[in-house]
Amino acid sequence: MKVTVKGQVTIPLAIRERYGLTPGTEVEFVPQGEVLQVKPRKAKNKKESPFERWLAKAAGSAQDGTSTDEFMKLTRGED
Repeated sequence: MKVTVKGQVTIPLAIRERYGLTPGTEVEFVPQGEVLQVKPRKAKNKKESPFERWLAKAAGSAQDGTSTDEFMKLTRGED
């Protein structure tokens, strides 16, 4: 990888996916001797709401093969 004139590098997709580096993720550079680590920056003083905790836990839990349209029909009592 090369650093651009703006100081940018492209992080390969496999690495972004493996470490959860999505668009908008803030990172920090941590020097350790001759090594420079790039780490996702942890939010300071941001407390996760009960809803955010629930949503993170619930995400992807409904995987029984039912489509969204089928699920909506069930919740609305439609045939």
